[in-house]
Amino acid sequence: MNLIEFPGLGGLKFNISETIFTIGGFSLRWYAVLILLGILLAGVYAFKNSRRFGLDFDRVLDVVLGGIIGAIIGARLYYVVFSPGEFLKNPMSIFYLWNGGLAIYGGIIGAFLAGFFVCKWRKVPVLPMFDLAGIGFLIGQAIGRWGNFFNVEAFGSNTSLPWGMISDKTSSHLLANFEKLRDLGMDIYPYEAVHPTFLYESLWCALGFLLLHFLSKRRRYDGQIFLMYIGFYGLGRLFIEGLRTDSLLIGFLRISQVVAGLLLITSIVIMLLIKSRIAQERNDEYLPLYVNTPECAKYFEELKNKENKADRVEDNITEDESNINEDEPKNEKDVIDEFKHEDENQDDSTEERDDLDESQNN
Repeated sequence: MNLIEFPGLGGLKFNISETIFTIGGFSLRWYAVLILLGILLAGVYAFKNSRRFGLDFDRVLDVVLGGIIGAIIGARLYYVVFSPGEFLKNPMSIFYLWNGGLAIYGGIIGAFLAGFFVCKWRKVPVLPMFDLAGIGFLIGQAIGRWGNFFNVEAFGSNTSLPWGMISDKTSSHLLANFEKLRDLGMDIYPYEAVHPTFLYESLWCALGFLLLHFLSKRRRYDGQIFLMYIGFYGLGRLFIEGLRTDSLLIGFLRISQVVAGLLLITSIVIMLLIKSRIAQERNDEYLPLYVNTPECAKYFEELKNKENKADRVEDNITEDESNINEDEPKNEKDVIDEFKHEDENQDDSTEERDDLDESQNN
């Protein structure tokens, strides 16, 4: 159990555990559950909005599954590449994901690379898919970051703000990295409250989701929302990373800060270039949204025809089964009842003939 205190909030305390339950050698961790919840909600969003981007959800699901695998591999490789000392003595520990060591930027890069190849394989338009995925990523990141709260990680330097947090883990981490953090220009006091930077990033991603969701309804071209995603996330991470005390470093450079800055600049430059080109073209058909193209309309028309054909086949099969049921052999009770009914009819006919004969004789 980890005791987390918030001295500036009236001494608010939480006694939390990293695991939900343990059975034998298996432990279900909050971190894994929250990441899966984020993926699930992102999938629900994709399901409800895929048609708005001109995408078929069945194929979108294939891309999402491929992206998840790519994200896990990318997140781990990114961490291993930039902190190799931890794995030189025991290379097999690279595969010990349950011990932590996943980098979000590696996850993003891995997810989009894997997603790109799956898009090509499944013939899904890449840019609309990336637009949708960018919004979904913000959902997953906003929720997944709370896993850091339960692990008591991804926190920042000291702060006197009311929401500053403190625990044994924060104190021990600051003590263990005291000299390194001082060299980075941080004034460190191990037994004082620190920034809950995981919370800052969670709120930033939640805000980004709301903004990009509404902006996506007015997007001008495919890929615009994806560029906004990497720019928006890069802007927030650029500042939040400067507060963190667990950054991956190259010398005195925080790798995630450098990547965040590059993403922010790249996204702004590309969007400005596209905006300038659109102004020069003065053509409403320049960079049309895929969802508005004849190609997209044709695809969904073919998909609808296939669904209708499948429904007709299913109806025919149901009708055939119904006819077969009507022709099924009668059971013993039905046969006996039928014979009784025939005998009654025969008796009635005999009585009618006798009455007729008697009438004629008279």
